[in-house]
Amino acid sequence: MPVTKEEILAKIVEQKVQFINLQFTDIVGIIKNVTIPVSQIHEALDHGVWFDGSSIEGFARIAESDMYLVPDLNTYAVIPWESTGDYITARFICDVYTPDDQPFAGDPRHVLKRTLAQAAELGFIYNTGPELEFFLFKPGPNGELIPIPHDAAGYFDVSTDYATHIRRQMVASLQTFGIKVEASHHEVAIGQHEIDFEYGDALTTADHTVTFRTVLKAIAQLNGLHATFMPKPIAGINGSGMHVHQSLSSIVTGRNEFHDHETNNLSLLAQHFTAGLLDHALGMTAVLAPLVNSYKRLVPGYEAPIYVSWGRTNRSALVRIPRISAGRSNQATRIELRCPDPSANPYLAFSVMLAAGLDGIKRKLMPPPSAEEDLYHVDPIARGLKTLPVSLGEALEELKRDSVIQEALGEHIYERYIEAKTQEWDAYRRHVSQWELDRYLPIY
Repeated sequence: MPVTKEEILAKIVEQKVQFINLQFTDIVGIIKNVTIPVSQIHEALDHGVWFDGSSIEGFARIAESDMYLVPDLNTYAVIPWESTGDYITARFICDVYTPDDQPFAGDPRHVLKRTLAQAAELGFIYNTGPELEFFLFKPGPNGELIPIPHDAAGYFDVSTDYATHIRRQMVASLQTFGIKVEASHHEVAIGQHEIDFEYGDALTTADHTVTFRTVLKAIAQLNGLHATFMPKPIAGINGSGMHVHQSLSSIVTGRNEFHDHETNNLSLLAQHFTAGLLDHALGMTAVLAPLVNSYKRLVPGYEAPIYVSWGRTNRSALVRIPRISAGRSNQATRIELRCPDPSANPYLAFSVMLAAGLDGIKRKLMPPPSAEEDLYHVDPIARGLKTLPVSLGEALEELKRDSVIQEALGEHIYERYIEAKTQEWDAYRRHVSQWELDRYLPIY
């Protein structure tokens, strides 16, 4: 149920809160923050808090800089590592508004809300469940950030997993933010971990995702470590993904519309949605895998997809239909997209995925035959498989050709996203790496 202003004010008094962090994200998903003393909370809740948007990545130019933040009351929480002493601090996730009291077109949270409204017009609630992987690194000899894994453990290991107590601290902190954690474990690569939280409506899970990244970095820092969501920090081992489970449920009945209740299989609607994801896979990759480094994860042999394909439980496919427990098929039926990574802005990522799926539904697209074999060992030409972009530059060109994904982002964010990411790609192309020096300098 929605929280009221009176309930929030009562909590603030009861919890002896002294400061309030007002959080939002820029277009690339970096959390921004404005802190106010608790004496300003009435003004903030009644009228918002003004700030200068001209210095925020992709927000506004100098001439159009004034904006204000409107706290979402349902996102209130006391920050656990700032919950004692004289500086108890709480936070709200905020929506961004322009001086004429309109949602700001460059606010990623607004972009997701707009696409969710389109799904609602068709009678659907969009549900997502992202699985974020991350690495824990030890600081270098002089405190510098270098990729030194915190342990040498592997998938589900116990005896060599030195981060069990750290993950428990992370889980406890996540729960104070209202995030219901389902499981935590060591991942495949050394120093790599995963914590899974509850499936839910896309706006809530997007909020949880940005909170998740903040919490894990803070707890790691308190333990003298660095948590990173960089997709591929170490060559030769698995990178970190953000596999996104998703489904549509009925606004009226709450029923999972991805489950065919007559055949007990994937519904026709889910097949249309899957076909939409496949049809727009190339165009939305720049949003789902947004870094130069992302494309060093999307290579053969490391459980990351490289071909536009789908399969039932096939982990080399782009879209996977996970197995579900007996008796849970009605609500647990879902599809999983495996190319996103945890550096993506979740608001934009969920928006473009939903737009792609809805386009498949509107056009009644059907997916090709499923691919059940290991796709890393097949001839893609013989199988008629398209390949995901192999670089950020190629992904940006695909985005420029996909009008559906552009419309999902909106003109403001699309133009500024292309501008920001083109600058990143150009800077990378101009850089001379140590690999090039080591390989070529002695020879040529």
